[in-house]
Amino acid sequence: MGKTMAVHEIPERATMPVTGLVNTYTYGTEALAYGTEALHATGSRWLGRLGVWLRGDAVFAQLIRFALVGGLSNVGYILLFLAFYGGGPQLANLTGSIVSTALANEMHRRLTFQAADRVRWYTAQLEGGALALAGLAITSGGLAILEVTEPGIGGLTEAIAVLGITAAVGTMRFLTLRLWVF
Repeated sequence: MGKTMAVHEIPERATMPVTGLVNTYTYGTEALAYGTEALHATGSRWLGRLGVWLRGDAVFAQLIRFALVGGLSNVGYILLFLAFYGGGPQLANLTGSIVSTALANEMHRRLTFQAADRVRWYTAQLEGGALALAGLAITSGGLAILEVTEPGIGGLTEAIAVLGITAAVGTMRFLTLRLWVF
């Protein structure tokens, strides 16, 4: 059997000096803090550049803003549709469409296409409203078909169906707004 050593008999070269341990810990903490600061600075620069790009005139940046405005408009539409559903799905669709479209047209004029200085409010409402009427006709037709083929389907299901149709119409709307209105 081998000889056992007591703790006090461990050779000095086998132990790390306390100052070395403290320096290692401090250096590691400073490196972590530096890395965190560098990551934060890089993230802030990247987000800043992304923000500048998203506010620019690039087609894809406009498409992203268009989708965000459309998404908010759709949330408003669903809330209005459900609020007015007691009067029937056609009234709910008409009310939701008019109010959400007027708000969306203004947000598109100011935010999506940054055309507040080039296109007056009433022009945006008139031309954007004409596009919305086409969308309203398509969604109303879709609702009429649903009422005949699936009677009693329910308000939420009908609202989701209208949103699906609206997504297809939205693509055409973006291109028309971008190329013609704004």
